[in-house]
Amino acid sequence: MASNGSGVCDQSRVLRMKKVMRLVELQLHMKCSRRTVQRRLSDWHAISSYNLNGGYYTLPQIPDFDANGLWHYQGASFSRFGNLPETFGHLVAQAPAGLTAGEAGELLGLRPSSFIWSLREHPAIRREKHRGRYLYMSSDPVRRQAQRQQRERMGGTARLPTEAEAIAILIEKIKQPELSHEELSRRLARQKVFVTAELIEDFFLRHDLAVKKTPRLV
Repeated sequence: MASNGSGVCDQSRVLRMKKVMRLVELQLHMKCSRRTVQRRLSDWHAISSYNLNGGYYTLPQIPDFDANGLWHYQGASFSRFGNLPETFGHLVAQAPAGLTAGEAGELLGLRPSSFIWSLREHPAIRREKHRGRYLYMSSDPVRRQAQRQQRERMGGTARLPTEAEAIAILIEKIKQPELSHEELSRRLARQKVFVTAELIEDFFLRHDLAVKKTPRLV
């Protein structure tokens, strides 16, 4: 089996075609050891996913990163900034008004509870209470002050759902009452209804629907 030159390029063809693969899939395709596959991935400067235990890989030329430097493909999420801690630090630093746990989770496509506690002391961020919730901001004092001021200008919730959004929220919640606010937000986004998890939470609280299993349209 060719181990360098054009052989290495040929071995990466399947990853270019599929865009995203697990290491074990590459190992089966390349018919070589796990260690050899890892060396090839290093040679190709492959990027590992920041979710799914970093178990998925893609080539650097494949991702179409969005404005936040993120790319999601078939359940795997990748970041221009590398791993989850570095990505979280960059997202917090560039957010005009900092980020709440819910806002960060929505951007990353992750449950806040799966990462926020372990990253609360990340050196690039500072955590402060704002209106009863933790707000994550830049560790740079000047940037942090600007973020704090922007958050104050936003008030509590930046906006309320429109009537159409409120109806969509309630209908989806009635159909699947077990969904968390983050899951509900992602499901609605696939229907082109873009509402954050926190906006959904505030909506339910405002209308005393937060503890009801099945909200009713009134």
